[in-house]
Amino acid sequence: MFAKEKLDYSAVQLLDRVEMSAHDSIKAVAAHLEFMRKRHSVRDFAPTAVPQVVIDAAITAAGSAPSGANHQPWHFVAISSADVKHQIRLAAEEEEKFYAGGAGDEWIKALEPVGTDASKPHLDIAPWLIIIFAQRWGEFEDGTRNKNYYVPESVGIATGFLISALHHAGLTCLTHTPNPMKFLNGLLGRPASEKPVMILAVGHPAPDATVPGVAKMKKPLTEIMSVFD
Repeated sequence: MFAKEKLDYSAVQLLDRVEMSAHDSIKAVAAHLEFMRKRHSVRDFAPTAVPQVVIDAAITAAGSAPSGANHQPWHFVAISSADVKHQIRLAAEEEEKFYAGGAGDEWIKALEPVGTDASKPHLDIAPWLIIIFAQRWGEFEDGTRNKNYYVPESVGIATGFLISALHHAGLTCLTHTPNPMKFLNGLLGRPASEKPVMILAVGHPAPDATVPGVAKMKKPLTEIMSVFD
């Protein structure tokens, strides 16, 4: 990866090519768009078990994301333990203070159409929780620090890879960011150099799962894209 001593640049042949004609590219991206439109954030999970090998593969895909200087400043903690999940739920539900006014009226109002509140049963029910940590700095074997670059951007890209991989595995997930999240470092034995940025609840949707109607409302391309040709 990277080391304290000087590393020299060396080029290797690009062998992993995916080449398509323009026609096939259009078909492929249209099919991908249609598939990704079926991705939804779900709060209603079935307790159906998910094999760890699926989670392993999804996190491996996340770890293939580009990052600043290729430092890969992330760590993923995958949890299926009912006891640990419940501890996380209890700590996350302390967020009730957030909904009681700590967040401000504007933010609470914005959350109303999404239907989220301080009760987090999905943290118990979902078969897996994946905690995403951002590594603010790394350490060499002698304990000295090395700087990581573009950490939020890198971790954001890796998280997108992870969510996409989980969707491709037929799973749904829910992003959750309790405030504060520092308790996760102590509970999961992660160092001070890492900052927890997100909890992903992962599993299959319950048979009666619903999604908020507002979630189907996406900005049109004309609002999210500008073109200079």
